Amino acid sequence: MRINVFPIVFLFLIYFSSSPIFGHGVSQEEKNMILEGENLKYIYIGMIHMLKGYDHLLFLLGIVFLIKNISHIVKLITAFTLGHSITLIFATINSIQVNSYIIESTIAFSVCYIAFVNLKGFEKLFNIKPLNIVVMVFLFGLIHGLGLSSILQQFPLKSESLLSNIISFNVGIEIGQLIAIFIMYMTLSKIKKYSIYNTFKISINILIYLIGLVLCYIQIENYITSSSSPKVLKEEKYKEIITIKLPAHSELEFKVWMDIGKELKYSWYSDNTKLHYDFHGEPASAVNGYFESFKENTSSKDSGKIVSKFVGKHGWYWRNDSSLLTTIVLKLDGEYKLEKRK
Repeated sequence: MRINVFPIVFLFLIYFSSSPIFGHGVSQEEKNMILEGENLKYIYIGMIHMLKGYDHLLFLLGIVFLIKNISHIVKLITAFTLGHSITLIFATINSIQVNSYIIESTIAFSVCYIAFVNLKGFEKLFNIKPLNIVVMVFLFGLIHGLGLSSILQQFPLKSESLLSNIISFNVGIEIGQLIAIFIMYMTLSKIKKYSIYNTFKISINILIYLIGLVLCYIQIENYITSSSSPKVLKEEKYKEIITIKLPAHSELEFKVWMDIGKELKYSWYSDNTKLHYDFHGEPASAVNGYFESFKENTSSKDSGKIVSKFVGKHGWYWRNDSSLLTTIVLKLDGEYKLEKRK
């Protein structure tokens, strides 16, 4: 019996190409779930993020192709688990933030490396043997752990339950990892029985390598773009220019006081990091925290004018969901008084 490998390769391509390039974000629903503080929910979210983390899954698939027997799979999976557990726990406890583009590009490189090993690229192209695969899996596991830590640090972690939350999240990662490996291993075991297996192995690993290469290129390009100075296309005169530092995974508000009928001209931009923002006003006579939202969006810049309809505070709420410290440059002109930052 022969198996047509091309529909399988096509399904792989559809799945991974449809995944967002930045697949490690955290939704607001997940954050709301975590606010209830149950460790079981950290386990669930850890499992879900491993199962939808296409770069981690590609790396695991490459590992599964290397498996020779049960003892070999234990060595490889243990090495990967130890690696990512060390950096996940250490980086989260110490609030270590590594540039996400560097981490993601390195994870993408690990995907390329494991596929290159499966294709025997070192032997064919360089006439050398690759480094000990258990050691390499452990080292790449350290990098993957930093990526997983960046996910966990997007949640509102509390110091009193930090360690239990980290352990629960890591348990979820391991459960997701075991589910993925079991499915991959059982599928490949079935395909190994057919003569088409070698063609299938080569086709899938070429695909894995190409996806990893594209992801690596995208992340490096994003890093270069984020490191460059922001360009201002049109220079306008403003009375005041204010620089604001917004750490990774944090939020802040900036307000000015305006009387009714007064005009405010504004322009702001961040250093190529998209921020969620809400431009709003709080009437002086408001009760129970009432505010009026003028504009809400996710962007790296905004500008405009507003004429105050009431006496009170007017300004911005910014939230930085990225793993990078960002700088906001805010330019103001008009009739207003500065309020202290929150």
